Amino acid sequence: MNGKPLLLFVDDEKMVLDTLVVQSRAAFGEKYDYETAQSAEEAWELIQEYRQHQRRIVLLISDWLMPQEKGDAFLIRVAQEYPDIKLIMLSAYADDSAIERAQRYANLSAFIRKPWDRQQLICEIQRALAR
Repeated sequence: MNGKPLLLFVDDEKMVLDTLVVQSRAAFGEKYDYETAQSAEEAWELIQEYRQHQRRIVLLISDWLMPQEKGDAFLIRVAQEYPDIKLIMLSAYADDSAIERAQRYANLSAFIRKPWDRQQLICEIQRALAR
C-alpha cells in the first residue's frame, strides 16, 4: 500500500466538502489524506482509481440527497464491492427508510444529521475507524 490511508467525502455542495475536510484535518492532521467528490459517480471513479494505485480508503462519508444516485444506494454499492471501507451517511433530508436501508445493507457505521456538530462528527469518525 502506498501513502497514507484516505478519508473520502462525497457531497454535491462544495462548501460542505470544504468544511468536512477542514474539520477532519484539524482533528486528525497528517495521519490521513483527504479527498472529495461532488457526486456518487465521481466518488466511485476515485475509489476504483485509488484501488488500482494501492491506496487505501478507510472511511467514506456521503451525503444522502445528491443528483443521479441517492446516498443510501451509493453506500450499499460501495459496501458490496469494498466491504473494508467504513461508511457514514450525512444528511438533512434522508428519510427513516433510507437510513434503515443503509444501516442494514451498507453496514453503516453512523448516520449524522446536517447541520452536524463538529465534535459528534469527529467522534463518529473515530468510532468507525476503531472498528
